[in-house]
Amino acid sequence: MAAVETAVAPNTPVATTATVAAPAARLALAELIDRAQALAGRGQGREAAALYETWIDANGAAPHWPVACFNWGTTLSAAGDEGGAEQAYRRVLARVPAFAPALLNLGHLHERRGEFDAALETWGRVLAAVPAPTLEHRLHALNNRARLLEQQKRLPEAEAEMRASLELEPAQPSVIQHYVHVRQKQCAWPAEQPVGDVTAHQFLTGTSLLAMMGLSDDPALQLLAAQRFVNEKVPKAPSTPLWRQFARPAAAAGQRRIRIGYLSGDLHMHAVGLLTAELFELHDRERFEVWAFDWTPPSAQPLRQRILAALDHHVPLVGVDDIAAARRIAEAGIDVLVDLQGLTSGARPAILVQRPAPVQVSYLGLPGTSALPGVDWMLADRYVMPPELQRYCSERPILLPSCYQVSDRRREVAPPHTQTRARYGLPPAESGAFVFCSFNNNHKFTPEMFGAWMRIVGAVPGSVLWLLADNDTARANMLATAQAAGVAPERLIFAPRVSPAEYLARFALADLVLDTFPFNAGTTASDALWMGTPIVTLSGRTYISRMAGSLLTAVGLPDLITTSLADYERLAVTLGRTPARVATLKRYLAEHGRASPLFDVPQIVRDIETEFERRVLEVRQERPVKG
Repeated sequence: MAAVETAVAPNTPVATTATVAAPAARLALAELIDRAQALAGRGQGREAAALYETWIDANGAAPHWPVACFNWGTTLSAAGDEGGAEQAYRRVLARVPAFAPALLNLGHLHERRGEFDAALETWGRVLAAVPAPTLEHRLHALNNRARLLEQQKRLPEAEAEMRASLELEPAQPSVIQHYVHVRQKQCAWPAEQPVGDVTAHQFLTGTSLLAMMGLSDDPALQLLAAQRFVNEKVPKAPSTPLWRQFARPAAAAGQRRIRIGYLSGDLHMHAVGLLTAELFELHDRERFEVWAFDWTPPSAQPLRQRILAALDHHVPLVGVDDIAAARRIAEAGIDVLVDLQGLTSGARPAILVQRPAPVQVSYLGLPGTSALPGVDWMLADRYVMPPELQRYCSERPILLPSCYQVSDRRREVAPPHTQTRARYGLPPAESGAFVFCSFNNNHKFTPEMFGAWMRIVGAVPGSVLWLLADNDTARANMLATAQAAGVAPERLIFAPRVSPAEYLARFALADLVLDTFPFNAGTTASDALWMGTPIVTLSGRTYISRMAGSLLTAVGLPDLITTSLADYERLAVTLGRTPARVATLKRYLAEHGRASPLFDVPQIVRDIETEFERRVLEVRQERPVKG
């Protein structure tokens, strides 16, 4: 949910010439607001604030003095004087302690200064005010508290605020979206737990694309979620693509290298950054220039620094608005703009709809359709994008010959001797206990899949399931679900967060990875196979539910792909009961996995370049680009 600030400006007549000429201290409130808004509209925010201050000092007994004083605060805040704004809000509250707009905006001032507890307390005063504030102000207070609590990973408290908000007003798609996803993060099943008068239809249309990817394997529903977001949140595309305003003659463009621009805010220790570092390094510099346009927070992370070193040009977009960012891309003459974020958290789709490059491609960040105007292509392969799925994607597929996913062969791995079963509370190897694991994020877990895992563990005597727990509530909910299924709590072992190098090394301690569905493992599956640990997956009807199947096909283990939950359970149980077969799979991966097409990253990069070059040449020759 976006932060919501508030302002008070009652309906008033437009100021007349006579009104504007009147002395400030004698203006009626409506006239004062008109004049101040006119000044602010001309960029004279300081003058507008001074006008309010003059009136406030001269009209202390006026019935609408709190409104004027509050608007003085919002004007000061807009002019960059947050200290003055705070003083104005506190003057209002000294006279009217329950003045909700001042409390709401004072809370935002606290939040911007990092005073999160003070922000939450201030918004809480709105909810406790007597007489009760308007419904709008109560919703603003609840929703801002929920948003900030979610950011602080105080998920049960965030959920409680969202429930209270939806009980007051069910028609809030943004709140529904966060309510569903915050329950997914807690493994609080079902994620669409009824609340207030929210209807099933409102749940469906309010669920975000990311949440929908974890709830449903229906490609039509994923497309619907993407289209709803685009229709509600993304500005309309201009009639003329921005790149045409900066287009160079085809002859001149043909004399230089093709310019590939990568667009992302995740070029650091993130799944996208972890997969793409070697992609940037391996591009053929005789044929391509590699640019990045990104809003990743600056850091000294080794991975971040490695990515920056692999670029020919880096254009930071932190603090640059979307229109200006799109112009920078167009001015750079980018031929292929690769969107690595889609509609995921922090994405900036308004850049893409300007069409700053003639060829715009979706890749990695969003394993599915974005429905974004301007993104015409999606990198895929024949496994993740079968013909029957293409009708549900707004992008046309660029089908790579082997696997869609690049990865990094320079992953740092901790020394094996530092990773022991005892360190993580796993049963010793000599006990013969079989270790299933899933290191996917908890929001990917579903009650159906977790139920299958409980049946698998129950059918393999002595086995354990090794999991990540992103938060204490998720852990408690998983343990309760296990106990209800007849699985002793000690058979669920929770892995702590560790460094990336240790995370990779500890895969060797597990016998078999159990994939999630419908939100398959992507980077996690690549990591497991790189470390020689096999994974059982369930492939469905969507791109995201076929990712691990693509990786298994490319690494040479298609027999570990299933297409029904019953087959998934049967295969996992069979492998759990026949550890010698699992040892054979591990031996195959140790001997052949890293030499397979899955990890032939140079060839995957050449395949990507070939596809990009073909489309750029067609644009330069002004021929229609075909699939």
